[in-house]
Amino acid sequence: MRKNAWALAMIAVTVPFVAAIPTTAATMPFSDIHNSGNEVELYQAVNDLYQEGIVFGTTVTTFSPYQSLTRGEAAYFLAKALHLDTEQIANPGYMDVPTTHPYYKHIAALAVKGIIQQGANYYPSKPITRSQMAKILTKGFEWELVTSNEKTFSDFTKDSETNQYIQTLLYYRVTQGTSATTFSPYANVQRGQMALFLHRALQTQMYIVSVE
Repeated sequence: MRKNAWALAMIAVTVPFVAAIPTTAATMPFSDIHNSGNEVELYQAVNDLYQEGIVFGTTVTTFSPYQSLTRGEAAYFLAKALHLDTEQIANPGYMDVPTTHPYYKHIAALAVKGIIQQGANYYPSKPITRSQMAKILTKGFEWELVTSNEKTFSDFTKDSETNQYIQTLLYYRVTQGTSATTFSPYANVQRGQMALFLHRALQTQMYIVSVE
């Protein structure tokens, strides 16, 4: 049986996507996101996560929300969001992630926790896809995989476990499809999208803890 199934079923009703992460009085420096129109939730997500030191911009004044997120950046964002220990870590041995790499500690922290697989390479400069994002968020927040189909998309992957990661994020209202019939599992995740996913996931996690 799904953990906290009753409580989680109420999330969409009782906990809409509003700010839950404490913020400071500092002004968000990114001029390419506006607190108006269809960017209101994005602005709030980036603002909250930036104040918490979870995300960073591509420059001092730009976040580049519609730019593809790299696998290295994704590791940094998630490790920070989960407050993982990035000091007492073992080297996962990725050939393309030396200890001098700017995201080495964050990638290693995810590998130590089993959130990402260890292997010869990590490909930190490559964009992360929507299906890969679903996997690391589900594993990172230690959510039990759902077994029922929240929604069936025509472009689901051939891997049933990958589809379960996607279904889990749909269940937790962290993400949705790119259309009524597609999820686009192999499409790149944008920086702004990852901020939204993380912000929603953190709010959901806070709610889970509050009802336990």
